[in-house]
Amino acid sequence: MARAEFDAFVDAYEQQHRDSIRLTGEDSEFFADYKIKELRRLSDRWGMSAPRILDFGSGIGNSIPAFRYYFAQTPVVAADVSADSLAAARQLHGGNEPQLLIEGNRIPAEAASFDVVFTACVFHHIPESEHVAWLQELRRVTRPGGRIVVFEHNPLNPLTLNAVNRCPFDVNAVLIRAGAFRKRLSLAGWSTPRTNYHLFFPRALSKLRPLERGLRWCAIGGQYSCHATAMP
Repeated sequence: MARAEFDAFVDAYEQQHRDSIRLTGEDSEFFADYKIKELRRLSDRWGMSAPRILDFGSGIGNSIPAFRYYFAQTPVVAADVSADSLAAARQLHGGNEPQLLIEGNRIPAEAASFDVVFTACVFHHIPESEHVAWLQELRRVTRPGGRIVVFEHNPLNPLTLNAVNRCPFDVNAVLIRAGAFRKRLSLAGWSTPRTNYHLFFPRALSKLRPLERGLRWCAIGGQYSCHATAMP
């Protein structure tokens, strides 16, 4: 993972992200909140009332407010390759949630430390040749029976492609189709990977968003999430 690439965008990240998603009519807080709300839905379905969560590739902490709201009973552990991003997260959001600085190819945590691993729009910044190795490392730190939830941009959606093409920190991004990511999860030893699709309607059509619950199967959503189970 390229630490220098992320360090270079820390100061400008928020504004660049807002500029790239302007066509959706939403702000970065909306996108952070919907992901953690979906994570809460899945956690409840799995019977995890207060799971210990690792936020892999946590960046400047855009998900922290949503984590505090939807998972108030347990602190979420942030992990990133960028020390500058972790410092910015602490400055922007305060708090005392644990932080892990990833160095080399290993997450500084014991095996089976977490119930859930969450990561959002991180893997398209990681070289594809490293995906399986990082997914294996994430499985190492997840307890048997625990889960992984990965959100990624959907390359089949034209609004998503527009946002990625407009965003400076996505200049080296390689978007991943959901089917390809499920295969990589399986290769890394995760069991029964599944996909849900999200974000079908921009803000101008927000009255239609209640329909999205019935469209999780439809492969044209702006983003998708893959989830799978850690087996022994």
